Amino acid sequence: ESVSLLFKLYCLTVMTLVAATYTVALRYTRTVATELYFSTTAVCIAEVIKLFLSVGILAKETGSLARLITSLKENVFGSPTELLKLSVPSLVYALQNNMAFVALSNLDAAVYQVTYQLKIPCTALCTVLMLNRTLSKLQWFSVFMLCGGVTLVQWKPAQATKVQVEQNPWLGFGAIAVAVLCSGFAGVYFEKVLKSSDTSLWVRNIQMYLSGIVVTLFGVYMSDGAQVLEKGFFYGYTYYVWFVIFLASVGGLYTSVVVKYTDNIMKGFSAAAAIVLSTVASVILFGLQITVTFSLGALLVCISIYLYGLPRQDTTKIQPSETKNSKERLATV
Repeated sequence: ESVSLLFKLYCLTVMTLVAATYTVALRYTRTVATELYFSTTAVCIAEVIKLFLSVGILAKETGSLARLITSLKENVFGSPTELLKLSVPSLVYALQNNMAFVALSNLDAAVYQVTYQLKIPCTALCTVLMLNRTLSKLQWFSVFMLCGGVTLVQWKPAQATKVQVEQNPWLGFGAIAVAVLCSGFAGVYFEKVLKSSDTSLWVRNIQMYLSGIVVTLFGVYMSDGAQVLEKGFFYGYTYYVWFVIFLASVGGLYTSVVVKYTDNIMKGFSAAAAIVLSTVASVILFGLQITVTFSLGALLVCISIYLYGLPRQDTTKIQPSETKNSKERLATV
């Protein structure tokens, strides 16, 4: 259904604030001098919350408890093949979310926010290969501009003077690279699954989050199993950690609302605004020292995001003026 411009602006404002706040808050929880929590458990809990939220939204969509139960029986518990199909993006998203914790443990929030925009060219490449779509020349130009901007940001990374924990920038950049690849592939794969049938978005989300819970629990066991048994599943959790988990849960679901009701230009402005907010917050909270190369690189990334989202000209239809000129040329002949 059609929505007002005010509602679109509201959606984008919330998405921008969630994206910027999540990055800064996660960075804070990984650098504060307290007992460090297990990131794998946080990713797992976020999946559980997403599952409950999706079930609640599906209940509202179906309109009654009986219809909700019927829908879950038919589409979730009665479709093991579909669950297996959605386990692929579940695994990839779980890896992506864990890599975000590794990256923000070793890189500043602003540097992470800019570098993570490499997901745009990665998604574009996956779209071309998996969905057989084409990109315009302007989109390819913006992709190369974005890569150049990220290279400038990483050339002389901005330093945070108020962070005292040990960091490994190369490990952080490697984690972002893995997260970017995961984001591009999983997003396009999930879109392909959605468009291959008329199944509800929230049913698909439930299928994916059920698989995600299993995958993330396995990740907890493999990565931190012994320490979790010794110290507890919620070791090191504070209000800030719960806040990060809440943002991760809501942000993932809210993105689907933005994708449905807004266009690429508005999403581009949202991403650029999130970069600016993260940079300002990093300067205030972490003492980030902005360099010339960082500023130039961030500017190029913001411009490239805007250019990539510009609407493509439809060249498959003949414009009225062109038709008229063609008729005049034929008459002359």
